[in-house]
Amino acid sequence: MAKPQRVLVSGSTGLIGSALVPVLHAKGHTVVRLVRSRAEEKDDRVLWDPESGKLEGSALAGIDSVVHLAGESIAAGRWTEEEKRRILDSRARSTRLLCESLAALPELPRTMICASAMGYYGERSDEPLTEKEPPGEGFLCEVVREWEKASEPASQCGIRAVNLRFGIVLSQTGGTLGELLPLFRIGLGGPLAGGRQFFSWISIRDAVATIQFALDTATLSGPVNVVSPNPIRQREFARILGRVMNRPAWFNVPRWALRLRVGKEFADTILWSQRIVPEKLLASGYRFRHPDLEAALRDLLENHSSR
Repeated sequence: MAKPQRVLVSGSTGLIGSALVPVLHAKGHTVVRLVRSRAEEKDDRVLWDPESGKLEGSALAGIDSVVHLAGESIAAGRWTEEEKRRILDSRARSTRLLCESLAALPELPRTMICASAMGYYGERSDEPLTEKEPPGEGFLCEVVREWEKASEPASQCGIRAVNLRFGIVLSQTGGTLGELLPLFRIGLGGPLAGGRQFFSWISIRDAVATIQFALDTATLSGPVNVVSPNPIRQREFARILGRVMNRPAWFNVPRWALRLRVGKEFADTILWSQRIVPEKLLASGYRFRHPDLEAALRDLLENHSSR
């Protein structure tokens, strides 16, 4: 068993962070949370303000590893220029501030796990995408490139840096699945714009387990695709979700309706086809809890388990 660590976690109340922290505690690790509000300050919490560049470096002394999950949701609303600036800054600026603060410590953490996203690849049709592929084009691709670039101060000073390119994380408590469940319950579930696009997903259990695996696997570094080894077309995802919920899945949402709802740029990004392969995880010996979509959905929705 790996030695217990003192782990700094940002974004600890988000979709992944809220599922990760209890698991780290159960593994015997001590969790220190990065928080933005003084009302949250306690002995196990460190205050920071990425917008103003404030983070007291001395408060990070004694940290063994870092899991950086903070970032503004890309689905908070239409992508106005102001919203796009916030999305980019919330990732690149916060990551650079954290990594530069870590690099300045007299005793460096061993590992820096930084969230990233499959948006790096852009629209790629049916092309299998490993970590070796170049980035795509579009706003979200730019965000992920800058996000990963911002972690370079950590790797340049000798900290093992891992950029986890998460696929669509499935959890009954939020995210994409959380938004779809109410629609399927009332019989309005179905494919998006025909559903031919590839849908690269990961269960919340595997998302959390992958972070733990990355903390424990010293040979893992750089970009890592965090997706099931079995991507599926979106129409098939809708069909399987409908079957698991015992609901119809025939209600097709056309592209124009999605554009009307969330704006053209965001809608077209939602409809990207990305057939992503978790090559590094498989080569490193990671064993997926949920390689199969139907089993994952049944575990999430029937057993009400997120860990």
